[in-house]
Amino acid sequence: MGRTIDEVIAELPPERRERIESRYRELRQEVDGLRGLREIAGKAQRDVAAALQIKQPSVSKIEKQTDMYLSTLRSYVEAIGGKLEMVVKLPKRPAMRLHQFGDALGASRGAGAGNEKRKGRLA
Repeated sequence: MGRTIDEVIAELPPERRERIESRYRELRQEVDGLRGLREIAGKAQRDVAAALQIKQPSVSKIEKQTDMYLSTLRSYVEAIGGKLEMVVKLPKRPAMRLHQFGDALGASRGAGAGNEKRKGRLA
């Protein structure tokens, strides 16, 4: 009979086990898509739909999109109880949190919304 992954890992040198455990902790902090975020937040699509004042099929559509306005993403994240933050990583520089971009998202609901939204579009 074959060995379990735990048995294989237990036989590895301590340094290797620590690298595996470290990578495991990193991966547990990552989420694959909006659906995963919603599930972690303990929300159903109908809960998000109610918060966004849209119908449940529209939430499903948002979760399947690969390209959306940042304002849509921000609203979705807030509907599940989160806060959207933008982090920029440039070569040879520490990660930087982009604050003013969030202000532009808030302003996009007023006059000139078309220009603000185009600037905030995800690629």
